[in-house]
Amino acid sequence: MDPQTFMDIATKVTKLKMYPYFDIAHYTLMCMSVRDDLPQNQPAGTQPFYRRHPLSTWLSSMLLCFAGSIIANILLGEPAITPFKDHRSVLTATAVWYLVFYSPFDLVYKLARLLPFKMVICGFKEVQRASKIYAAVNHTAKLYPNAYLIIVLIGTIKGAGSYLMKNFERLIRGVWVPGTNEILQPTFATKACLVASIVFLLERLNYIQAPHPLIYFGVVIFFVYFKLSALLLGIHDPFAPFENLFCAIFMGGMWDALRRAVVREQKPQDERDRNDMPMKSKEDKKKD
Repeated sequence: MDPQTFMDIATKVTKLKMYPYFDIAHYTLMCMSVRDDLPQNQPAGTQPFYRRHPLSTWLSSMLLCFAGSIIANILLGEPAITPFKDHRSVLTATAVWYLVFYSPFDLVYKLARLLPFKMVICGFKEVQRASKIYAAVNHTAKLYPNAYLIIVLIGTIKGAGSYLMKNFERLIRGVWVPGTNEILQPTFATKACLVASIVFLLERLNYIQAPHPLIYFGVVIFFVYFKLSALLLGIHDPFAPFENLFCAIFMGGMWDALRRAVVREQKPQDERDRNDMPMKSKEDKKKD
């Protein structure tokens, strides 16, 4: 591709407006996440959970739709309810929630689960994720210019807030699973948001000498490529090999393997020593 054409595309991507299409894709995935997490096997003759408890499913969906903003506002000392002051976004998210859960013949939910539609929705969602991270890094850098840890933390939370909100969202639906949370078992999305936040911070600090549209477009491609790879190829965590190598070198894994190898070598030597010992005859045993 011609470099100038590539730069023009990158510039257009940086200027994309997230509302309504990209936000609708995000709301759709969040509402589907809530529905997929509901009990699937219902006793015969009973209505599904979302028909018996619509308020619970709506509140759970709203918490996931605005999770990044809610958590980031709490940490930055701003009102947690601020994301809900945008009536347009709340009404759009509510309309998406209604269609995902209660559309005629369950048409919207079934279509959104089909692979071609899901690829488009996930692609739009990843573009929105990159936009939220960039906006969060810039906003936090204005509040705390030299607090690099806070900048990266808020950027990560804005991009992966729904994963961090999952436990509280389940609690609203009467489910409490403290053993599974994003801190204990971080997903690839959270790790990717962390990397993207660091990249945008390094760009802001002028450690990355490249035009902003190229950096932003590179982050978008990174998110979209690995999301589609997860859908099509089943590649869920490309960071896993690097994490295993890092843990093996710096987190004691190498020394644990060395200790196990030494123990295995000592055991056969002890067995050989016992085999080399002369066996006592019956007469010697009687004498003893």
